[in-house]
Amino acid sequence: QVQLQESGPGLVKPSQTLSLTCTVSGGSITTRYYYWSWIRQPPMKGLEYIGYMSYAGNSYYNPSLKSRASISRDTSKNQFSLQLSSVTPGDTAEYYCARVDGSNRFLFDYWGQGTQVTVSS
Repeated sequence: QVQLQESGPGLVKPSQTLSLTCTVSGGSITTRYYYWSWIRQPPMKGLEYIGYMSYAGNSYYNPSLKSRASISRDTSKNQFSLQLSSVTPGDTAEYYCARVDGSNRFLFDYWGQGTQVTVSS
């Protein structure tokens, strides 16, 4: 059973960098053909896809966040991380990590429980 768990500060000050880590158990982040993704949901809004780190180490970002987002990985710890720079209160959201199965219609098959991040001074 694959499990994902987000971790990181729940409160970030404006203009600082938001940093979150997703720890994966029950499967390797280098296994074909999975895409390890970050998604967020601001209060009273829908889900927004942030980007992914692929099994091969390639990354993709939502164009609206590309200038501020960075996704990296640590294969020795089976973790992948999100950094979002220059945050504003508009970045306040529930942040989720998820696995996307590239061999099965890009199904989002496993999710973390989510972590609330508030941007406030």
